[in-house]
Amino acid sequence: MLLTSLILISAFGFIWYGLNCLFSKKMHREFQRFGLTNFRKLTGILQLLGATGLLIGFIYPLMTVIASAGLAILMLLGFFVRIKIKDGLLVSFPAFAFMLINLYIFLSSYSGL
Repeated sequence: MLLTSLILISAFGFIWYGLNCLFSKKMHREFQRFGLTNFRKLTGILQLLGATGLLIGFIYPLMTVIASAGLAILMLLGFFVRIKIKDGLLVSFPAFAFMLINLYIFLSSYSGL
Protein backbone atom coordinates (compact mmCIF):
# COMPACT_ATOMS: atom_id res chain seq x y z
CA MET A 1 0.00 0.00 0.00
CA LEU A 2 2.79 2.47 0.93
CA LEU A 3 4.84 1.57 -2.15
CA THR A 4 1.83 1.92 -4.46
CA SER A 5 0.96 5.30 -2.93
CA LEU A 6 4.52 6.57 -3.32
CA ILE A 7 4.67 5.38 -6.93
CA LEU A 8 1.44 7.24 -7.72
CA ILE A 9 2.58 10.40 -5.91
CA SER A 10 5.88 10.34 -7.75
CA ALA A 11 4.38 9.52 -11.15
CA PHE A 12 1.76 12.26 -11.04
CA GLY A 13 4.24 14.72 -9.52
CA PHE A 14 6.64 14.12 -12.39
CA ILE A 15 3.89 14.38 -14.98
CA TRP A 16 3.10 17.81 -13.50
CA TYR A 17 6.73 18.93 -13.32
CA GLY A 18 7.56 17.46 -16.72
CA LEU A 19 4.73 19.31 -18.43
CA ASN A 20 5.71 22.50 -16.61
CA CYS A 21 9.32 22.09 -17.75
CA LEU A 22 8.15 21.88 -21.34
CA PHE A 23 5.45 24.54 -21.38
CA SER A 24 5.69 26.91 -18.42
CA LYS A 25 7.30 30.33 -18.80
CA LYS A 26 8.13 30.24 -15.08
CA MET A 27 10.13 27.02 -15.53
CA HIS A 28 11.85 28.55 -18.56
CA ARG A 29 12.99 31.43 -16.31
CA GLU A 30 14.02 28.98 -13.57
CA PHE A 31 16.27 27.04 -15.95
CA GLN A 32 17.82 30.33 -17.06
CA ARG A 33 18.50 31.10 -13.41
CA PHE A 34 20.03 27.65 -12.97
CA GLY A 35 22.27 28.27 -15.99
CA LEU A 36 20.78 25.18 -17.62
CA THR A 37 18.59 26.61 -20.38
CA ASN A 38 19.74 23.96 -22.86
CA PHE A 39 18.62 21.16 -20.51
CA ARG A 40 15.04 22.31 -19.81
CA LYS A 41 13.35 20.28 -22.54
CA LEU A 42 15.51 17.23 -21.86
CA THR A 43 14.66 17.45 -18.16
CA GLY A 44 10.94 17.67 -18.92
CA ILE A 45 11.08 14.71 -21.29
CA LEU A 46 13.05 12.64 -18.76
CA GLN A 47 10.53 13.49 -16.06
CA LEU A 48 7.63 12.42 -18.29
CA LEU A 49 9.43 9.23 -19.32
CA GLY A 50 10.19 8.43 -15.68
CA ALA A 51 6.57 9.00 -14.67
CA THR A 52 5.38 6.81 -17.53
CA GLY A 53 7.86 4.13 -16.52
CA LEU A 54 6.56 4.16 -12.97
CA LEU A 55 3.00 3.66 -14.20
CA ILE A 56 3.99 0.93 -16.69
CA GLY A 57 5.78 -0.70 -13.77
CA PHE A 58 2.42 -1.79 -12.37
CA ILE A 59 2.31 -4.21 -15.31
CA TYR A 60 6.06 -4.75 -15.91
CA PRO A 61 7.82 -4.43 -12.51
CA LEU A 62 11.29 -4.03 -14.04
CA MET A 63 10.15 -0.67 -15.42
CA THR A 64 9.53 0.55 -11.85
CA VAL A 65 13.14 -0.25 -10.97
CA ILE A 66 14.56 1.50 -14.04
CA ALA A 67 12.28 4.54 -13.84
CA SER A 68 12.72 5.09 -10.10
CA ALA A 69 16.51 4.83 -10.40
CA GLY A 70 16.51 7.40 -13.20
CA LEU A 71 14.23 9.77 -11.33
CA ALA A 72 16.26 9.46 -8.13
CA ILE A 73 19.43 10.38 -10.04
CA LEU A 74 17.66 13.25 -11.80
CA MET A 75 16.46 14.65 -8.47
CA LEU A 76 19.89 14.21 -6.87
CA LEU A 77 21.32 16.32 -9.68
CA GLY A 78 18.48 18.83 -9.28
CA PHE A 79 19.20 19.08 -5.56
CA PHE A 80 22.92 19.67 -6.24
CA VAL A 81 22.06 22.42 -8.74
CA ARG A 82 19.89 24.17 -6.16
CA ILE A 83 22.65 23.94 -3.55
CA LYS A 84 25.23 25.20 -6.06
CA ILE A 85 23.18 28.31 -6.87
CA LYS A 86 22.60 28.83 -3.15
CA ASP A 87 18.85 28.27 -3.08
CA GLY A 88 17.57 27.84 0.45
CA LEU A 89 16.73 24.48 1.96
CA LEU A 90 13.00 25.11 1.72
CA VAL A 91 13.21 25.67 -2.05
CA SER A 92 15.59 22.72 -2.43
CA PHE A 93 13.49 20.34 -0.34
CA PRO A 94 11.12 19.07 -3.08
CA ALA A 95 14.03 17.79 -5.18
CA PHE A 96 15.54 16.10 -2.11
CA ALA A 97 12.17 14.62 -1.08
CA PHE A 98 11.47 13.24 -4.57
CA MET A 99 14.99 11.80 -4.63
CA LEU A 100 14.31 9.96 -1.35
CA ILE A 101 10.88 8.78 -2.50
CA ASN A 102 12.32 7.35 -5.71
CA LEU A 103 15.26 5.81 -3.90
CA TYR A 104 12.77 4.04 -1.62
CA ILE A 105 10.72 2.93 -4.65
CA PHE A 106 13.90 1.66 -6.32
CA LEU A 107 15.13 -0.28 -3.29
CA SER A 108 11.69 -1.76 -2.57
CA SER A 109 11.03 -2.69 -6.19
CA TYR A 110 14.51 -4.07 -6.81
CA SER A 111 14.29 -6.37 -3.81
CA GLY A 112 10.87 -7.54 -5.01
CA LEU A 113 12.06 -8.73 -8.42
